[in-house]
Parts: sequence; structure tokens; C-alpha cells
Amino acid sequence: MNTTTNSKLKKIVLTALFAALSCVATMSIKLPTPGTGGYIHPGDAMVILSGIVLGPWWGLLAGGIGSAMADLLGGYFVYVPITFVIKALVAVCAGLLYQKVGHTSRSRYAAVILGGIADIILVAGGYCFCEYFFLYGSGAFASVPANLIQGLGGLIISAVLYPILMAVPDVRQTANAVNE
Repeated sequence: MNTTTNSKLKKIVLTALFAALSCVATMSIKLPTPGTGGYIHPGDAMVILSGIVLGPWWGLLAGGIGSAMADLLGGYFVYVPITFVIKALVAVCAGLLYQKVGHTSRSRYAAVILGGIADIILVAGGYCFCEYFFLYGSGAFASVPANLIQGLGGLIISAVLYPILMAVPDVRQTANAVNE
């Protein structure tokens, strides 16, 4: 197997792994949000990290598919397309920020934080926008505080997990190759 094929296979496997991690992290720990029927979860951290490790475009697939799959399996059918788009955008933003800002070890860590901030904005704003225009009208604003907390959790967890993931040689190699 040549180097290009091996690299592409590694990226496909890591994309599937991050999609599964996004799904499991979303479904495994659920803190219900009163009055909204939704829940806070650590899945956003995996979405942020998928954009960082895999790059914006492979991260889009991992974060979008994994998060949408969690909604599908969890019975939140109406949210599947909304979640796919919002989480895909989070992964793209996190990946692009990492590529543009992360030139040194310190700036790479700052880029992870910026990816978390993008997550907070896109999740709270994206769900509010979609719920307002497509589902609940002004009732959509009730979910904003919970989505802000969820985004903050994603930022914190991704900042904690980032150095651990970068200690794994294959993950670090993929991230470095994507972001060169």
C-alpha cells in the first residue's frame, strides 16, 4: 500500500471514529434542560476536535454525521437536518480557525479555544434561528441559555482533551498533515 493510499485510509478511519465519538458523547451523558425537552451533552467537544484533527472538510463529515446520528437514534427526528448543518459548520469553523491561527504550540491551543467560541455562537445562534423560523416561533429563545452552557462545556472539554489527543502519534500526524 502506497503512502497516499495509507494516508487516505487513515483519514477515513479517523473520520468514522470521530463521527462515532460525536454520536456517543452526545448520547452518553445527557443533562435535561427544563422546559425545552432538550439536553446538554459533551458531544460538541468531539465536533470541535473533529474539525481540528481532521481539517474542516473531513471534520464536517465526522461532526455533522455523528451529531445527526445521535438525534436520529435519540428520537429527535425533526432536529436531524438542523443538527447536521449546525455541527458541520462548527467543525468547519474549528478546522479553519486551527489552520489559520495554529502555527505554534501556543497558538494551536488558542485556536482550540477559538473553535470552542465558534461552537458557542453557532450552537446557540443556529438552533435559536432554526427553532424560531421552522419550529417554535418566539419559544425558540427558551433554549438559548442551555445551548450557551452546552457550548461552554464543549469549549472546556475540547481544551482538556486536545493535548491528550495530540499525544497519540497517529492523531498528531493526521492533524499536522491536514494543517500544514
